[in-house]
Amino acid sequence: MKVDILAIGAHPDDVELSCAGTLAKAIATGKKVAILDLTLGELGTRGSAELRTQEAQNAAAVLGVAQRYNLGFADGFFQNDKEHQLKVIEFIRLLQPEIVLCNATSDRHPDHGRAAKLVAESCFLSGLIKIQTTHQGVSQKAWRPKQLYHYIQWNNAAPDFVVDISAQIEIKMNAVVAYSSQFFKPDSNEPETPISSENFLNSIRYRAADLGRMVGVAYAEGFTTSRLLAVQTISDLI
Repeated sequence: MKVDILAIGAHPDDVELSCAGTLAKAIATGKKVAILDLTLGELGTRGSAELRTQEAQNAAAVLGVAQRYNLGFADGFFQNDKEHQLKVIEFIRLLQPEIVLCNATSDRHPDHGRAAKLVAESCFLSGLIKIQTTHQGVSQKAWRPKQLYHYIQWNNAAPDFVVDISAQIEIKMNAVVAYSSQFFKPDSNEPETPISSENFLNSIRYRAADLGRMVGVAYAEGFTTSRLLAVQTISDLI
């Protein structure tokens, strides 16, 4: 199944927190989107891997993505090495995305920066015809995405560009709160974490509002890129 956009996250909920609005907007225009989670988030303080898996599917349903996969890498311990690269390459070749969105290049959680490097290198290697991969016993053809963008996470890096998600902010928030084990619930008996406070939940909305403010829209999501950006005409900028 070919998709237009593949959003990859080290953990279930990385994508929702960072680029759910952008995905929802793309889906609304007819684009086909898939999500690939690298781990089950099994080291998370709250909830369990089984619960996170169900929450991830619930969030995917909110967004309307075509498919969601999980590679089952070891949370906290996966590496950017040949073994992990080949598995990521397998799914890049399976889904043949034009655009890949992935974790921030540097962030509070070490998995995020490591995932960013793993995905970036895998996107390049996926285009090399001498690297052979199979999916369910079928040989795959080389495929390199046209663009790779990193979404912004905890460290709030300055974006290279933003996407107007004013019409998608409620979809984004609904996708985030689908992870009910992870985020603020006043009656929860789970241990408190840096992301379980009411302030953190509110910050998702006001961060999007602040990025939107800087470009004259209500809400936006930001991305960084290592490649030069181009537009067809100067009028494409808002």
